Amino acid sequence: MLVADFTSKVPTFRCHIASDDDVELKYWTKHLGVSRDELQSAIKKVGNSAAAVRKELETLRASNYRK
Repeated sequence: MLVADFTSKVPTFRCHIASDDDVELKYWTKHLGVSRDELQSAIKKVGNSAAAVRKELETLRASNYRK
C-alpha cells in the first residue's frame, strides 16, 4: 500500500486556510514556502483569508530583505 502525499491535496476552500486541519496546513506551508509557525503567526495576525495571509507573508519577506 502506498502512502499518499498529503501536501499535494488541494484544500476544499482555497480562499481560506483551515488552521485546525493538519493536511491543509501542510499544503499551505509547502505552497507558500513558509514554516508552520510562520503560517500560523500570519493567520493569527490577519485571519484565515488566503489572500490576506499571502500579502502578510510577502510584506514580512520584503521587510526582512531590506534589513
